[in-house]
Amino acid sequence: MTAMTTPSIGQLLASTVPMARTLNLEYLETTPERAVLRLPDQPDYHNHVGGPHAGAMFTLGESASGCIVLAAFGDQLSRAVPLAVSAEIAYRKLAMGEVTATATLGRPIAEIIAELDAGQRPEFPVAVEITRADGAVTGEMSVLWTLRPNS
Repeated sequence: MTAMTTPSIGQLLASTVPMARTLNLEYLETTPERAVLRLPDQPDYHNHVGGPHAGAMFTLGESASGCIVLAAFGDQLSRAVPLAVSAEIAYRKLAMGEVTATATLGRPIAEIIAELDAGQRPEFPVAVEITRADGAVTGEMSVLWTLRPNS
């Protein structure tokens, strides 16, 4: 399997998902095993207590999950489209300053592709941890993805 490189995944996400582009996300690492994105500290996206707004943190986490999906399954895009099925987020501590989202794939890539090969519509979770610059976990997110076969 040929994985996309970090710049091309960030460029692909920014060009196809305008919402992600608006936040000026930084793509630090995007591999099939892990995606790491940072939301810089930007006053335009602060909440009433001066930290990143919950909606900005959600978009950061969902974008990180999308990057790992593109890195893991980019070579499947000709036959299936990745779609988020559901997402859940828990805000654990006050986020201040820049925040970083780290996404990890919840199932083996080969297993998911085998289901696609068998004509199924595989579903798989992506776990995301959002941290402050001091390393404190400010949020935890789970995004359930599917690869919908093209008709």
